[in-house]
Amino acid sequence: MTSKGKVLFVDDEKAIRLAGAQTLELAGCDAEPCDSGERALRLIGRDWPGVVVTDVRMPQMDGLTLMKRIQAIDGDLPVILITGHGDIAMAVAAMRDGAYDFIEKPYPADRLVDTVRRALEKRWLVVENRALKAELAGLNDGICQPIIGKTAAIERMRRIIASVATTDADVLIFGETGTGKELVARALHGHSVRRTQKFVALNCGALPESIIESELFGHEAGAFTGAIKRRVGRIEFASKGTLFLDEIESMPMSLQVKLLRVLQEREVQPLGSNAQVPVDLRVVAATKTSLKQASAEGRFREDLYYRLNVVTVQIPPLRERKEDIPLLFQHFVDQAVARFQREAPMLTPETTRRLIGHGWPGNVRELRNAADRFVLDIDDGIDLPHTDAAGGSGGRLTLADHVDQFEKSLIVNELANHQGNVKATIEALGVPRKTFYDKLRRYGLSRADFS
Repeated sequence: MTSKGKVLFVDDEKAIRLAGAQTLELAGCDAEPCDSGERALRLIGRDWPGVVVTDVRMPQMDGLTLMKRIQAIDGDLPVILITGHGDIAMAVAAMRDGAYDFIEKPYPADRLVDTVRRALEKRWLVVENRALKAELAGLNDGICQPIIGKTAAIERMRRIIASVATTDADVLIFGETGTGKELVARALHGHSVRRTQKFVALNCGALPESIIESELFGHEAGAFTGAIKRRVGRIEFASKGTLFLDEIESMPMSLQVKLLRVLQEREVQPLGSNAQVPVDLRVVAATKTSLKQASAEGRFREDLYYRLNVVTVQIPPLRERKEDIPLLFQHFVDQAVARFQREAPMLTPETTRRLIGHGWPGNVRELRNAADRFVLDIDDGIDLPHTDAAGGSGGRLTLADHVDQFEKSLIVNELANHQGNVKATIEALGVPRKTFYDKLRRYGLSRADFS
């Protein structure tokens, strides 16, 4: 199998460096011979996707000096030292100082190839994890929690949020359990120019009918038994801000007509009061079920549904945006590392394949829990059930399914990294142009979505 990344083989003796580079090339590595440490330093930089193999004893700049210069550029770049018999003690000391490994002369070809391949795998993991973190940093706009993802559906959702946030239009958010409906609501609030006051949230399904009315509309002292003093309701409290009503489908029918009046008149009447209190607020409602169907079945007021349905934001489930899973998972791993004060393991290709292959019925919430277990090293990190080809639980993905899903995610990542530039993408992937376009058609991808 061809190794990912490049190898610089540094030796001042021409025959040795050419033989070493040729050995690596025959093993499928992209190897380049270098006659000096100075030349090697000109070819590498931070995030350079490769490893350096260097002889220790060289004129002008020896291998140990080269290693220290490389560590100053990137401390995670693997350096493999080639040593003579008398240099073993020195090589062991160099390992303590950060060398990846050392190989004693004379060495068999398979020893060199095996060491280089392990170093390349480590380097690939470092570069990939850095790229994920860089993408995450780019998504954080400093206003509110970032909406993580680069699939076409998420990009469309971001555009809707940016367009609607500057208006006072009420918004209906639709998404399955765990998709992040409150995160979207907070993004709308955070990007709003006028909504400078509070973000007030209420889960309509979490409170009994006897309490939710008072919570929403407030009450005057003596309005009912136990109402000792006046209480400001969530609607009034959210004035000049945003009122987020989660699980709006659970709101009692008797309160839906009162909420409709608030939306139409922008006034609220507390319990036990005859006065109307003006409010200036945006209402963002969220549901995991079809309100249109619920209204057709008489479980939700049709007029309230149409009043709320001015702008609809639909959040895709995680199984429909699998290309975003590595990015999201890295985001939650970073959060877990900060929360638990632990060091995170590397996100390996095998872990990525398992993440992409899972159906995620709990969506982003389930993925966050998996990231917590990964950081805490519970159940060997990622303890996921086997999934079938459709993404649901209960079966195994075939090898072909795993390969297709992983291949698609790689293509999407490179397209996103290069903003849809075909030439740069096919160079990064190392595939012919015709093969690349065949795969775009196969996976239903369009480069225009990444431009």
